[in-house]
Amino acid sequence: MWYLDSGCSKHMTGDSTQLINIKWKPTGYVTYGDNNRGKILGVGNIGRNNRVIIEDVLLVKGLKHNLLSISQLCDKRYKITFEPDQCLITDSKSAETILVGKRVSNIYMLNVSWITSSMNCLLSLDDESWLWHRRLAHIHMHHLNRIASKDLVIGLPKLKFERNKLCGACQMGKQTKSSFKPINVVLTTRPLELLHMDLFGPSRTMSLGGNYYALVIVDDYSRFTWTFFIATKDETYHVFKGFVKVAQNEKDCSISSIKSDNGREFQNEKFDRFCSKLGIKHNFSAPRTPQQNGVVERKNISLEELARTMLNENRLPKYF
Repeated sequence: MWYLDSGCSKHMTGDSTQLINIKWKPTGYVTYGDNNRGKILGVGNIGRNNRVIIEDVLLVKGLKHNLLSISQLCDKRYKITFEPDQCLITDSKSAETILVGKRVSNIYMLNVSWITSSMNCLLSLDDESWLWHRRLAHIHMHHLNRIASKDLVIGLPKLKFERNKLCGACQMGKQTKSSFKPINVVLTTRPLELLHMDLFGPSRTMSLGGNYYALVIVDDYSRFTWTFFIATKDETYHVFKGFVKVAQNEKDCSISSIKSDNGREFQNEKFDRFCSKLGIKHNFSAPRTPQQNGVVERKNISLEELARTMLNENRLPKYF
């Protein structure tokens, strides 16, 4: 809080954090009402708002209060009006009230925190040409110039639309992901060392058993594929649990690790507990990145295309 003081000849404060653009230079002393003196350490300004800046504020060593000089405000062409409960500081040129002080007991005080804080969040400046670029569905600037020259859009101003900067939305919309290069080398050394799993569905075509989902498991070493049709997603755990027992007995070897996406049918407490009990390491692909689980994803696409082809050729009347 700052005191509006008619007996003060200069703006002054003892708190350097209140000021900006401080020029540190001892310029003498100020004399108080009791004839004591305070050393002037520098001069600065108050305010980061471009509309209101109070200049030539003295930084005085040891001063305990913040003082605003009425005479110095009048020298800056401000009009000060004292009312019973407030004090108005008005710009004499525009007649606009820029600061309002409050009366506290018998003293008029001014809170300048709103002009000393950054006001950039309240400032909105935009290039009109790029504003029309967004309004017209991010159209190219060359087409905007053609539309404006032929008056094809009502209200479109006669501007010269230049591509002088990059539109962030256009850049993101035209970005493409880097392709995942296929790995042609088999990295495993035996069957069941790594299994790729995925669940596809619901399929538009129901199976003969009334199922809409299919659990696909691919062995990384031999590329042998197992397909299990299931009615709902929650059957995935029970089907996989039975498959593990059968596959390990048939091949006489244990499953070392499995790989799947982050679907809730694979990433749940039952799956984690079962894999931990048998010592199976469960690896997950990155979210929304099916390319990392491409071995089994390609099998899913082949199965869906096969069912669709057979249905189109009337080889399956209604179900498969």
